[in-house]
Amino acid sequence: MSPMLLPRPRIRRLTQLYVGLVLYGTSSGMMLAAGLGVDPWDVFHQGLSRRIGLSVGTWVILVGAAVLALWVPLRQRPGFGTLSNVIVVGVGVDAFLRVVDQPHSLVARVALLGCGVLLNGIATGCYIGAGLGPGPRDGLMIGLAARGHSIRVVRTGIELTVLVVGFLLGGTVGIGTVVYALAIGPLAHVFVPTLSIDARARAAAISRPSPAVR
Repeated sequence: MSPMLLPRPRIRRLTQLYVGLVLYGTSSGMMLAAGLGVDPWDVFHQGLSRRIGLSVGTWVILVGAAVLALWVPLRQRPGFGTLSNVIVVGVGVDAFLRVVDQPHSLVARVALLGCGVLLNGIATGCYIGAGLGPGPRDGLMIGLAARGHSIRVVRTGIELTVLVVGFLLGGTVGIGTVVYALAIGPLAHVFVPTLSIDARARAAAISRPSPAVR
């Protein structure tokens, strides 16, 4: 068999996937520790934690599993990265919150928030760029949009719903929520293509000289 037909090693993809998921959990923990407001899904997770009990990271896992179950009627197929996302992000959130206490200084909290949002953008690029499957929440959006709805409308509807429910449950909505909403789109726009393994492979193939015809 020609070497070109052998499957490419997946170690690079797996490494980038898990680095991205760990960084994503860490970034969520940073924003939670800052106490200035978090993204809509973490408002929901935090609200559940405060109202019912269990850690925020545990709720990240439980909600992720519940959202993944909604893929079945939508005929969405999870990838390896999807299943890993459900567990690793929640573990990362709890691990960070166990070792880092909320800072008292407002300057430190703002810095923690800013670094958390930036790291979240990088992490998003890492795990999506690995190409091993979307997160459960992204897959729900894709599945609903495939039923003929606008992705923008579906995403906005989902995030507004979890934001409102999370706020009513006691989750923190604040300046951090606004900063995240404004920043994550531009950050993802930069880091997803930059860290996409498939995009880099295509670029390398295009730039590679064609073999001479004999």
